[in-house]
Amino acid sequence: MERVYMVQENYEKLKKELDYLKTDKRIEVQEAIGKARAHGDLRENAEYDAAREAQGLLEAKIRKLEDDLARAEIVDSSKIPKDTVCFGAKVELEDLETGEIENYQLVGAGDDDPMNGKILVSSPVAKALLGGKINEELEVDVPMGKIRYKVLKIEY
Repeated sequence: MERVYMVQENYEKLKKELDYLKTDKRIEVQEAIGKARAHGDLRENAEYDAAREAQGLLEAKIRKLEDDLARAEIVDSSKIPKDTVCFGAKVELEDLETGEIENYQLVGAGDDDPMNGKILVSSPVAKALLGGKINEELEVDVPMGKIRYKVLKIEY
């Protein structure tokens, strides 16, 4: 079972969201299904179909959050070595082939936002960066081949 790394604050945020979905949101969706059901024939009731689809999406999200929380491993940021790429690090890299500078932050479930450089610590790029040190050259396997990076900066 793969661990889902997160800081305590994010763990609490996900627990709170799960609680909301399992209580208030479930009731809201059940009420929408009840209203749609009251309109009569369910075979041609688009409102009922939409409410049932919303219920399915809600239950899938609840299962995902429950799974993430069950596999959660809380990371104590005070125990992370500051000179090594670890969970939570903001890393500045140089692509050794193109010379482009790229910035990533290694985050846990719920905090990822690839468009803004926040990548899951379990992603292939993050896994290749883990343990890296400043001025070290690292190789990352990506679908298009291999990318070689040089670690320029590590921040927490």
